Amino acid sequence: MKIAFQMDPIGAVDINADSTFRLAEEAQARGHELFFYVPDQLAYQEGRITARGHDLRVQRVQGDHADLGPLREVDLAAFDVVWLRQDPPFDMAYITSTHLLDRLKGQALVVNDPFWVRNYPEKLLVLDFPDLTPPTAIARDLQTLRDFRDRHGDIILKPLYGNGGAGVFKLAQSDGNLASLHELFSGVSREPLIVQKFLPAVSKGDKRVILVDGEPVGAINRVPAKGETRSNMHVGGRPEKIGLSERDLEICARIGPLLREKGQVFVGIDVIGDWLTEINVTSPTGIQELERFDGTNVAARIWEAIEAKLA
Repeated sequence: MKIAFQMDPIGAVDINADSTFRLAEEAQARGHELFFYVPDQLAYQEGRITARGHDLRVQRVQGDHADLGPLREVDLAAFDVVWLRQDPPFDMAYITSTHLLDRLKGQALVVNDPFWVRNYPEKLLVLDFPDLTPPTAIARDLQTLRDFRDRHGDIILKPLYGNGGAGVFKLAQSDGNLASLHELFSGVSREPLIVQKFLPAVSKGDKRVILVDGEPVGAINRVPAKGETRSNMHVGGRPEKIGLSERDLEICARIGPLLREKGQVFVGIDVIGDWLTEINVTSPTGIQELERFDGTNVAARIWEAIEAKLA
């Protein structure tokens, strides 16, 4: 198969942590041809969806991990699979790329399905499952945020379309900074904020559960660094080996059929204690850590699911 990866610059990736690199490595081992381009090189031209990028070969040598061919323009309809793998922020540039890739429907398989990536950003899809999630509000109005904190005590406040733990704050019920943070966020964005009831269980870790075509394949636990509330590995969270609990399997059984129906092949959900907090469909991570902890080759499982769809 011919595989195109739309992703952030490949030269900067950590080959021991980056999930897209592992997907490319596994695809190459299965005999597939690889092509790489960054989102800025995606275009619509007179009815065609094109990209300017490079033929790609990968190897597990940090700093020499990507062998790129000459820059060339391709018609993405000529590929079997196009991966939508750039990291958020989920801004209008990201949304526009999903609109363009959606035009490949019936010509190439785009993973994850861009129509539903656009309509299911991580912090919004969980709203379909209110009985699985902690108390949550999405609002730009300061009084609404204050009322939520009055009802629920300590809260987590974060930007609706952020990622990697950036801009995430824990605010105690008595903390006087809510209005100041609201002013700060309002000054840089017109988007609402999301608040959730603080879950003390986060001190024991934030579990990332990986689903492939709607089925759970394993999990890693991300433990916050000392003095931190955030467990994201981008901000120093420590990955640990962990199994899937009965509650994890219950959550996956509820959300899995929807993910499969909407073409979300590779998904990472976040679970704190017994509560689902996010469903990550844009560019989930964690497959390399899971493979190191328990030997599960998630990349192979993902490619098996994709190959089955194209058979």
